[in-house]
Amino acid sequence: MPPDDPGKVIAVRQLSKAYATRAAPMSALQDIDFAMDEGEFVAVVGPSGCGKSTLLKILAGLIPASSGAAYLRGTPIAGPRRDIGVVFQAPVLFPWRSVLDNVLLPVDVQRLDRVRHGKIAHDLLNLVGLEGFANRYPWELSGGMQQRVAIVRALVHDPAMLLMDEPFGALDAMTREQMNLELQRIWLERRKTVVFITHSIAEAVFLADRVLVMTPRPGRIAETVKIDLPRPRGLDLMGTAGFGVYTRRIRGHFNAANLAGAEL
Repeated sequence: MPPDDPGKVIAVRQLSKAYATRAAPMSALQDIDFAMDEGEFVAVVGPSGCGKSTLLKILAGLIPASSGAAYLRGTPIAGPRRDIGVVFQAPVLFPWRSVLDNVLLPVDVQRLDRVRHGKIAHDLLNLVGLEGFANRYPWELSGGMQQRVAIVRALVHDPAMLLMDEPFGALDAMTREQMNLELQRIWLERRKTVVFITHSIAEAVFLADRVLVMTPRPGRIAETVKIDLPRPRGLDLMGTAGFGVYTRRIRGHFNAANLAGAEL
């Protein structure tokens, strides 16, 4: 059955996921329900094991839901789709391919026009500050630069939705802050619809229009927090009283026992 709000880019309706185990089925997600407008940036935050990555894999079409459904522009997500871009925590770049060839991998796989998308790839590399690096190889780049390449690769075929699974989790704190600024700048420029998974409450508040706060397993949406802070957002914003109101509100959902894996 199609969602009752077809104008939404993403609609997730009563979505649940359980995994089979030797003892009994393990419920990872239960009754997840939300929708997103075109160009909206939504972050999902919660403790380890709450089902954040499971939700992203279902949205990416990598695994099926046990019940309920997820829709992209009114069509059920039933498997991997060309109009979805995904960025994982590790950049997953092929060492034998140049930066440009890594970026063009979705173009090659989908047999799209390589000449036209080559120009798009160069424009995107310039956008993320990698002008002149098209012919370099991954081992010549820093971790932050590699993750920029991964973001460009996810954008090069102009997807309707960009899914990001803790893309900066493996970076040091200073690089992570700079990548938050970089991602915000790219998003303001391109206005893609983004679902961003993170352990970091501060990162979620800094980047998102709304934050979905997940409960411990089985993951449910405990609260949807609308972030009413002006853009563009600078790092100094994190020290303001207004920013602190949001982080304290979200942190209040997690007690000491359930906070393992969630960053303050």
